[in-house]
Amino acid sequence: MLSRGMADSSESNSQSEIVEELAALPPPVALRSPLVPRWSTLLLIPDLVLTCLVITPPGSGYYPDESYNEVYAEEVPQVPALDYRVPRWCYTLNIQDGEATCYSPRGGNYHSSLGTRCELSCDRGFRLIGRRSVQCLPSRRWSGTAYCRQMRCHTLPFITSGTYTCTNGVLLDSRCDYSCSSGYHLEGDRSRICMEDGQWSGGEPVCVDIDPPKIRCPHSREKMAEPEKLTARVYWDPPLVKDSADGTITRVTLRGPEPGSHFPEGEHVIRYTAYDRAYNRASCKFIVKVQVRRCPSLKPPQHGYLTCTSAGNNYGATCEYHCDGGYERQGTPSRVCQSSRQWSGSPPICAPMKINVNVNSAAGLLDQFYEKQRLLIISAPDPSNRYYKMQISMLQQSTCGLDLRHVTIIELVGQPPQEVGRIREQQLSANIIEELRSRLKGHREGVGRNPRQFQHLTRSYFNMVLIDKQGIDRERYMEPVTPEEIFTFIDDYLLSNQELTQRREQRDVCE
Repeated sequence: MLSRGMADSSESNSQSEIVEELAALPPPVALRSPLVPRWSTLLLIPDLVLTCLVITPPGSGYYPDESYNEVYAEEVPQVPALDYRVPRWCYTLNIQDGEATCYSPRGGNYHSSLGTRCELSCDRGFRLIGRRSVQCLPSRRWSGTAYCRQMRCHTLPFITSGTYTCTNGVLLDSRCDYSCSSGYHLEGDRSRICMEDGQWSGGEPVCVDIDPPKIRCPHSREKMAEPEKLTARVYWDPPLVKDSADGTITRVTLRGPEPGSHFPEGEHVIRYTAYDRAYNRASCKFIVKVQVRRCPSLKPPQHGYLTCTSAGNNYGATCEYHCDGGYERQGTPSRVCQSSRQWSGSPPICAPMKINVNVNSAAGLLDQFYEKQRLLIISAPDPSNRYYKMQISMLQQSTCGLDLRHVTIIELVGQPPQEVGRIREQQLSANIIEELRSRLKGHREGVGRNPRQFQHLTRSYFNMVLIDKQGIDRERYMEPVTPEEIFTFIDDYLLSNQELTQRREQRDVCE
C-alpha cells in the first residue's frame, strides 16, 4: 500500500528498482479496472496470484484511493484449441531397445495425434520400467513415461579349486562354463545360463579331490552255529583306512551287522565305505559264513507224531516221540542231534495199547492210563436200557474222533451177580467193578501222585463220567449226549498245547 504524497527522491529510486525487476518478467497483460487509470498495468504471472501495487509517476495528478489500495488478479488457464486433425499433437514416441505400438482415432498415419494410445514393450533381454500404456493428452503431453532397462543376472561367485568363463558376462543368454584345477573333478552342473527371470540355470557345482582314500577290510571268516541254535556270534577288527591327500577321513560307514552280532545260517556280505574331506569314497567287503550242523530229518512213527526243539534237525535239537490215542510208545522216548550229524538212540514204535485187566485194584487199572488216555466210564442198570443203547450206538460211529482225543471207554452194565464190566473186549473182575462204582481212591498212593476220589456211579439209572489224563473227574452226564458235545468239551478245556497243534494238523482225518 502506497501513502499519499510520497514524492521524495528516495522513494523515486525505490520505484525505479521495482520497475527494473518487473521488466525482466514475461510481457504484461493489460487489465481494465475502474480502480486504476487505463495506462496503468498489472503483471499476470501464470499459475500465481499476485498482489499488485499501483504505481503512478510523480506529478501526474493521480493518487490511489485509500479504500482500494490492493488488487488481486487470478489467471484463468489458457486451454489451447483442441484439434484431432493435427498429426503431431504430441511428440513422437521413441523407446530405445523397445517398441511403441500406437492406435489413433484418425487412423494408422496419426501415431501422435490427440487421443492416440500407445502400448509400450521392450526387446528381448530388456525389462520395461514405467507405464505399459500411454495416451496423448490435450496438454500435448503423453500420460506417462517408461524406458527399457537391460536385464542382468548377478555375478557368479568363484568356486574353490576351479573357475568359469562366460560368453557374454552377466547378460541374458550368457553361458558360463565351469572347469576345475588339475587333480580335481567337477561335480554338478558344468554350465549355467542367464535366464529371463534374472536367475542362473542349474546350481553351483563343486570341485572335489578325485583321489579316493585307501581301505582294507578283515579277512572273510566261517563259523559253526552253537548247539540248539541256528546262529553264531561273529567278531572282527575294524578296517584299516588312510587318505592319500590330506590324511583326513571324515567318516566310515558299515553296511551289515555290527561286530559281535548273531548271524543266521548262510553267507553274509559285510561292506565298509570310507569318505575323505573332498567326498571321495572307497569301499571294501568280506564274507561271514555261518554253518549249521544238521542231522537227517526224522520221520514220525506210524500211529504217532514228533515234537522237536529248535529247527528240528540241527545240532543239539531234541525230538520227542508221541503216539496217537489207543497206542503206546515202545522204545526211546526222545533222540538228540549230535555234533557228528547223527541222531542218538534208535527210533521207537507206537504199538496198540495193551491194557492189563488182571490187576488187584481199580487204582492199578487206572494207573495204566495216567497221562496217556482219557476215560469215559458209562454205567447202566441193564444192557436193554434205552439211554445206554442210544449212547453206545452214537459212540460206535465216532471211534476215529475218540482215538484222536485219546479217549478209552469203560462200560459197567447190569446188576450183580450178572453185572458186566469191560474195556473193549476185555472183561473186568467184580472187585474192580465195585471199586469203580463206589469210592475209588487214587492210584498208587505213596508214589508221588495225588490221590483222587470219584463220585459214586449208581446202578439205578444211566450215568456217565469223563476223566482227564491226570485222573480227575471233569464232567458228568445223566442222559445220552452226542459225540460232538463230548469232543467240543475236550477240545475247549482238556487238550494240551501239543494236542492242539496235532488236532489242527489232523482236523480232516475223520471226515
